[in-house]
Amino acid sequence: MKIASLRTAASALALAFVPSVAFAVGTRTFELQKGEDFKGGDLKGVAIDSSGKVRAGFTLGQTPATDASSIWATLVQKDGSVLLGTGNEGKILVSDGATVKVAAETGALVVTSLVEGFGGAVFAGTLPDGEIWKYQGGKVAKFVKLEGVEHVWSLAYDAKNKALFAGTGPEGKVLRIDEKGTAQTFYDAPEQHIMSVAVGPDGVVYAGASDKAKLYRIAAPGRATVVHDFGRTEVRGIAVTDKGVVYAIANEVKPGSYTPSRKSGTSPSTPAQKPPKTSGKGTLYRFENGVPEQLLDDKDEHYTSLALGDDGKPYVGTGVEGRVYTVDDNHNQVLVADTEERQVGALVLRGGKRVVAASDPAVVHAVKGVGGPDAYWTSKVLDAGLRAHFGRLDWVATGALEFSTRTGNTQEPDETWSGWSNPTGAPAEVASPAARFLQVRARFAKDPNATLTSVTIPFVTDNLRALVTDLDAEGGSSSLQTGVEASGGPLTKKSGTSLTLKWKVENPDKDELRYRLEYRQVGTNTWYDLLDPRETLTKTTYSWETSDLPEGRYKVRVVASDEISNPPDRVRRHEFESGVILVDNTPPVVEGVDVVQRRLRGTATDGVGPIARIEASVTGSDRWVPFFPRDGVFDEPREEFEADLSALVPAGPAPLTVRVYDRAGNFVVRNVLVK
Repeated sequence: MKIASLRTAASALALAFVPSVAFAVGTRTFELQKGEDFKGGDLKGVAIDSSGKVRAGFTLGQTPATDASSIWATLVQKDGSVLLGTGNEGKILVSDGATVKVAAETGALVVTSLVEGFGGAVFAGTLPDGEIWKYQGGKVAKFVKLEGVEHVWSLAYDAKNKALFAGTGPEGKVLRIDEKGTAQTFYDAPEQHIMSVAVGPDGVVYAGASDKAKLYRIAAPGRATVVHDFGRTEVRGIAVTDKGVVYAIANEVKPGSYTPSRKSGTSPSTPAQKPPKTSGKGTLYRFENGVPEQLLDDKDEHYTSLALGDDGKPYVGTGVEGRVYTVDDNHNQVLVADTEERQVGALVLRGGKRVVAASDPAVVHAVKGVGGPDAYWTSKVLDAGLRAHFGRLDWVATGALEFSTRTGNTQEPDETWSGWSNPTGAPAEVASPAARFLQVRARFAKDPNATLTSVTIPFVTDNLRALVTDLDAEGGSSSLQTGVEASGGPLTKKSGTSLTLKWKVENPDKDELRYRLEYRQVGTNTWYDLLDPRETLTKTTYSWETSDLPEGRYKVRVVASDEISNPPDRVRRHEFESGVILVDNTPPVVEGVDVVQRRLRGTATDGVGPIARIEASVTGSDRWVPFFPRDGVFDEPREEFEADLSALVPAGPAPLTVRVYDRAGNFVVRNVLVK
């Protein structure tokens, strides 16, 4: 989803609308006020510009082209009918606005381009056989088979000099064709494909290449200069104004998915009849006196069509969401149409007949005008993160608008959603029931000149309880984490008497939480506060100093509360009790240590216990040998021990070191002489 604004009562927070909400503090607000905020929903007869204004846009008719899966080219005839070049067995269709029927069949795979040429006849470029067909008087015939050509990507006609120009592949040539069908190489580019051609008012030919997106200016046969290198993969379309200003669209697309790709010595792959589902990146440039100026730069979609409008502005069709954009001299981008199809394959936006031709499925949209009684803007689905109660719907607009809302608990609206509420022409409480998701709709029927600039909807979500899921103690004398090192390890001291308490929390509505800590000694029922009642702990860690506690076994309880984020009647709490935490800050006592006939004897006693390990080593050596207590198990605070030292101590007298650990990691060292 696109980015919108989510404002708390205290501060504005720019957030992406994702299934979870970043902060849940009291009343929040959906606030739509930028161009991107208004996109993502349904647009019918409205336009959205990049400055954040919604106003009346193209009102489109809809005539399905059932004999085609995709439309590549359009041409308006003198009688007002529209010819369509399609990607379904190379058919030429004709639409009178109410119906679409087959006008002719070329037998090719795709009719890529249509242009009116010699004697008012229509010429159609095709692939993959490199043919140009002539359509006139309701009949079609092959005009020319171009030698060495597989793809005729684009056609342009120079009426002044009576010449037809073809952009071809896979040898990347611009061919000049006369009325008799004789073709000559006008320019041989280093690229593999010439995807687009156009002729300026001065007879200069412009050509766009692929797989390196270069725009060429060809002033005469073989004489070409590079107007611009886009650093992308294709120049998809070119349009030239009556004053010689050049517009061009270029894309960065995956080779072989939209434009063909050819390895050395092989034929290029044939594009699918249906438009690809892969997206790319599109850009629109204007060239005035050869100076490049970028007008549009789309990171999410590639551009599939380009046309000039009656207003002199460029219009581009996109290849993923089926949209039409225009842009003015101030770089104010306007989304003028959003079709239900995936790709806008061709545009005609000058003259008495204006058309948006879309694909997947193939549909002809006649541009009926601007605005109208069915002009609606519908927002993207707005996600509160949890079930929410919505407040007063408000907006900023010039002119009269009517608003409705609907809500539901599925990310995509379905039959479980509420119906659209009764329209209101003035700010009012949202009438739709509480739910997680919300959509807003504005109708422009009353005032076609109305402009919407802002929509705000406050809401409060249900308050969910945070759950503490784990509590651990580290360091000091905690029994939740063993303090006894491996046998024979280095002689290190325990790290003080402080325990670090850590806990984990599931916080579904992201409320700010306050934590209280309590402790009790095992065997008692009285809980005592670890914190000063005035202290507000919001972190999930706490350092607990245990030096002043009686040694023994304890439990700690953490209580999580969302009182910081909610009024008293909405506060939710949860408590979690730890396992046994051993507080033992003193080492064991070892008594009666003696060696008789190389047998070590003694008794180890700890105030809390149990004794955890006993080991011995010849003093100064690195060889430590562990041994068990007399009863074979370390399980009590007092353990008697006896061990045979014959394998450890060499013959003769030797100093011996004995080391005894309790469970908390406290240890004591005793030395004795073996005689």
